[in-house]
Amino acid sequence: MSESRDRVVVVGGGVVGAACAYYLAQSGFSVTIIDQKQFGSACSHANCGYVSPSHILPLCRPGAVGNALKTMFQKNSPFKMRFRLDPSLWSWLLSFARHCNEKDMYAAGFARQALLDSSKDLYRDLITGGTLTDCEWQELGLLFVFKSQSHFEHYRETDQLLREKYGLGAKAYPEQELLELEPALKPGVAGAFLYECDAHLRPDKLMSAWKRRLFEDGVEILENCTFQGFDRSRGKVGTVQTSTGPIAAEQVVVATGAWTPLLKNQLHKALPIQPGKGYSITMNRPAVCPKYPMIFEEHRVAITPMDSVYRVGSTMEFAGYDTSLNEQRFSLLTEGAKLYLKDPLGEPVLEKWYGWRPMSSDGVPFIGKLPAYQNVWVAAGHSMLGLSMGSGTGKLISELITGAVPHVDPAAYRVDR
Repeated sequence: MSESRDRVVVVGGGVVGAACAYYLAQSGFSVTIIDQKQFGSACSHANCGYVSPSHILPLCRPGAVGNALKTMFQKNSPFKMRFRLDPSLWSWLLSFARHCNEKDMYAAGFARQALLDSSKDLYRDLITGGTLTDCEWQELGLLFVFKSQSHFEHYRETDQLLREKYGLGAKAYPEQELLELEPALKPGVAGAFLYECDAHLRPDKLMSAWKRRLFEDGVEILENCTFQGFDRSRGKVGTVQTSTGPIAAEQVVVATGAWTPLLKNQLHKALPIQPGKGYSITMNRPAVCPKYPMIFEEHRVAITPMDSVYRVGSTMEFAGYDTSLNEQRFSLLTEGAKLYLKDPLGEPVLEKWYGWRPMSSDGVPFIGKLPAYQNVWVAAGHSMLGLSMGSGTGKLISELITGAVPHVDPAAYRVDR
């Protein structure tokens, strides 16, 4: 393969596209990435930076629909849906509801766990081995923090399920032990569960590191280059049409995240993915800065203390491809942080940001060949785990294209499931 230098065009310059390009270049391909904006500027830019093997269970689980309906009409709900006459949204909602059962939840959990564990190990190797540098990588774990005793005790059932079904358990910290572990929390919290397997980093610095490494490996990155379609003959693509001209390709990888549903005519496949809008606020580190990244489960607020900045993020808004910044959503983040932390906010605010997460209806990404083509592959639909699953996805795509033995079973991620 290294002698033939077949060209692969990767459509999408986010974390998944970057990882696909890296592993394909390592396999000897000549790789070109195209991105409609700037490399790493979309959902890969200012998310919470979690690399989370703990995030095994999907959103679609028993009772999820009822719980969502209870909260979505509340004034300050972290979950919002803007109903609209969009057949793809209603189809997605029906598919999501069908997957809200134990059997599908467990199956999705195993599929997610394989990629999450793989990606954590690959990131560690890439970063500690010097392939990716200056990412602010830390392996401290992730705290799931609870304000009320009832929610803290109820989560024990989830922790027990993860132990019994997936071999993953957390360490429980009741209030006093938790305050000793993390003094930045206010007294009055009920407790937390620490998943020591998790890590975190700074996403924009990760993308800068990917870019440096890809350039070193000879990968071509074309920014402000919009994908327009394929030239196809007998089920095989020979040319990718873009706003800056055609690019010849032996293989194509579509890693377009939340934009993937907009390409259904070109892909000849309508994948059940919806954009789930998340928000974050990046600030200087507060005087009393947490040591651990943490999620306030009851309020759906995530805290990430990085070496150089401090980030508060989360919420979920199904509003289509809305580009506005909703100040009420930012207020939910800051008010949530104030409930738990002694010094919840830093000054000044460096960035207010939103990103569209590619939410698949069953919580499992689509990784594999498109049925309509012999040489077009998809890596999309990672929901809130694009960063967490990025490196494992990139390696798996490279293995599928080269015909190598996959390091994880690809069956669960197939495009035609």
